[in-house]
Amino acid sequence: MKMRWGAGFLAAAVLFLAQPQAQADEVISPDIYQWVQSTSRQNYFFNKQHLYFGQDDKGFLDANIVLVPVLKTYDAVQIQDVQAKRRWKMLPMEGYEGLVGTAEYLCFDLAKDTVTVIKHEDLDADWGVLSTTTSNKAIKIAELSEKDVDGIFYRAILKYMHSHIDEMVERTEKAKHAKVDDQVKKKIAELKKAADKKPVQDVQNHKKDKQKKKR
Repeated sequence: MKMRWGAGFLAAAVLFLAQPQAQADEVISPDIYQWVQSTSRQNYFFNKQHLYFGQDDKGFLDANIVLVPVLKTYDAVQIQDVQAKRRWKMLPMEGYEGLVGTAEYLCFDLAKDTVTVIKHEDLDADWGVLSTTTSNKAIKIAELSEKDVDGIFYRAILKYMHSHIDEMVERTEKAKHAKVDDQVKKKIAELKKAADKKPVQDVQNHKKDKQKKKR
């Protein structure tokens, strides 16, 4: 039986079409998925209802770790590109005539400013998983340029996270049964304090960038 990608994540999605830009976000529930951007090849979404903090090996909430499933839908050119690369690598092609996009599971480490795509799953039009790859390679977010599409995506998720910290703490406690003690509360307070300062820092960085361009 073909595996299906996260049934709980997809409950509100009654139709999946690999349409570019505006049409794609019309068929994916905005109550579950936050649209971030559309390029000429892909549409980028993250699941805001399954955005969690991590947990340590004792079950305590880890405010340095953020976990989130994301979804990317493809246009015809991107589909053909993925198919061509698989043929070139002599990988199995079964089901790939129905490829429509990919699901990924991201793990952000806020202390290290990194993100790891811990799992990548190619999807067909019925949300069936065509293939799965895993990785432990951390990507340094600061090394991604402001115009890098993945960098834009990752920073958008982090920006959303910083404005929904209390909601994420509550969700992680209830759904994941994460424990919260005084040390965790202190870390959460520090995270919220840093989030409050971030808009000011962004403005200052924007001014510096403008000054550099004038030189």
